[in-house]
Amino acid sequence: MIVGSTKEDLSLEKRVSLTPETAKNIIDLGLKICIEKDYAKHIGINDREFESHGVEIKNTGSEVLNSCNLLMKVNCPSDDEIKNLKEKMILIGMLNPSKNQKKIQQLLSKKIDVFTLELLPRITRAQSMDVLSSQSNLAGYRSVVDSIFEFEKAVPMMMTAAGTVPAAKVLVIGAGVAGLQAIATAKRLGAIVSATDVRAASKEQVESLGGKFLTVDKAEDMETSGGYAKEASEDYKKKQTQMMQEALKKNDIVICTALIPGKAAPRILSEELVKLMKPGSIIYDLAVEQGGNSAYSEIGKINIINGIKVIGVKSLMNRLPLTASSLYAKNLFSFIRNLYSREKKNFNINLEDEIINKTLIKKEIS
Repeated sequence: MIVGSTKEDLSLEKRVSLTPETAKNIIDLGLKICIEKDYAKHIGINDREFESHGVEIKNTGSEVLNSCNLLMKVNCPSDDEIKNLKEKMILIGMLNPSKNQKKIQQLLSKKIDVFTLELLPRITRAQSMDVLSSQSNLAGYRSVVDSIFEFEKAVPMMMTAAGTVPAAKVLVIGAGVAGLQAIATAKRLGAIVSATDVRAASKEQVESLGGKFLTVDKAEDMETSGGYAKEASEDYKKKQTQMMQEALKKNDIVICTALIPGKAAPRILSEELVKLMKPGSIIYDLAVEQGGNSAYSEIGKINIINGIKVIGVKSLMNRLPLTASSLYAKNLFSFIRNLYSREKKNFNINLEDEIINKTLIKKEIS
């Protein structure tokens, strides 16, 4: 059985699905691997590193598609790639089915088994495959680094002969994986950090990292059985706005990370709330590609409102492509290891396995 991977569209995506380390691990399972020439050259990995582990280098992406039984991708394949894919093969990636419904249907019509890793269940056995967590961790870290660069002031408190420089104050909205990493990074850099989340369980996590947890009076717990946040009630939103009015006046940097699975990101910061911040403040909206938590945030733009920079980043992982690729490739390897039967020497799509069942896109899903 042959595992293959082709280049992504570098104008949109710099991550890759395979590294030399994970290639070795996949080959050790008893599988063969082929990739396109200069597959990861753009992130400093040359073909020789792959070849040293037994990976076959093909001259074109089409040759890879014609050879492999399983294709690893970061994003959904292009239209040309879909045309060249063989029937009854396997595709694994972060395929964003709600955005790529037409492409998914084309893949299903070719009897391709399509797995999208955003749908992984939150169970212990799936942690090593959790692409959302591995990539969100990096996003939380990078959001703080980028925000501090744009802030143009010192972050930690400094006591000098000329006087004391006060510590910057950072507010993190949403205490999921990205939010918790943002809290940890901001604290390491010397900021005073606070955070808020609709899930009551996040209070302990925030405080364990040294952050102050901001909560709405008499708030209900809005956590789903799967551990994600659910949409807030109108009463909660009103109380949340009141809390934000006070918090935004005091904070210098706001990191927005709040998401609701399967829905647009909740709009937490209105135009009026944004304008309560001091000139020179920063709002960094990690949720912008899902609609955004903040007013004035736009994908790939920095909008300046009353001296406040509202940053909507595009494809944040392209700023950390080597690290992001390394983690993503390890997630994919874990998934393939679970899917491949060494005894039968084939890929075993066992729908009684919760991981396989939840990530497989079935024909009845539109």
